[in-house]
Amino acid sequence: MRMSVKQLRAFLAVAHTLNFAHASERLALSQPALSLTIKGLEEALGGPLLQRSTRKVTLTQEGETFLPIARQLLADWDSAEEAMRQCFTLQRGKISVAAMPSFAANILPEVLKAFRDRYAGINVTVHDVINEQVIEMVREGRVEMGIAFEPAPTHNLLFTPLGIDRFVAIVPKESALAAKSHLCWRELLTMDFITLQRPSAVRLMLEEELARSGRKLDVALESHQLVTVGRMVASGLGVSAVPALCQSQMASLGAVCLPLDNPRIEKCVGVLHAGHMQLSKAACALLETLKGYY
Repeated sequence: MRMSVKQLRAFLAVAHTLNFAHASERLALSQPALSLTIKGLEEALGGPLLQRSTRKVTLTQEGETFLPIARQLLADWDSAEEAMRQCFTLQRGKISVAAMPSFAANILPEVLKAFRDRYAGINVTVHDVINEQVIEMVREGRVEMGIAFEPAPTHNLLFTPLGIDRFVAIVPKESALAAKSHLCWRELLTMDFITLQRPSAVRLMLEEELARSGRKLDVALESHQLVTVGRMVASGLGVSAVPALCQSQMASLGAVCLPLDNPRIEKCVGVLHAGHMQLSKAACALLETLKGYY
């Protein structure tokens, strides 16, 4: 037999008032029910905590020893109850998210602003990593959710689509191509091409899609970061193609963004989470905010 929270509350009420009648009123329990509750606690612990007489109630030595322990136990219980209540009502909580750089740098800040305006008590940790690492971190349970291009179907991960991201061309302002309303790949590939290093999903996606249309991607310069690619293009070192998610970022770096087709390359972007785990209330709220943004 183990003690219960109800028994702790009963013991503390009697220990505080040293009067069963007063303790009964405080707890809204009948005196017989209170006596049975105290008796159950004493049986669970192995001996008497209170000495009762017709005139007064006092604590036994063991009762004196147990009193501060009971207070701390009940305080911890109440704190745990309140903490979980706040988690489930989204007053507090934690989310760990991995997001590919094009999303993390361009879309996520605006989404998080809307999310934090509504749920200020929820802490969000963002891991800005390449697409492949997003998938890996979700699969290994290092983050609760990830934002990436749609991966190949797998029974381990669930994918919630948010929208379609289309690749756009970026060229230097001084380039003759910058005056055009749109570009085709044949025109873009006449220039030095700058892109991300393998195994970037962006690089692999471009190579695979161009190969399907009989074109080869000859790379003149490469980097680990999209922002570096954008700066290289803005400096006049060449041209590139990046997810449309990055358009505002590329423009701020000084590159010109143009629609790009023949072939049109696009990919679904969405949220990943482990299929065997249910999302927390906080993560569900963030997912709804993301869906609302789109």
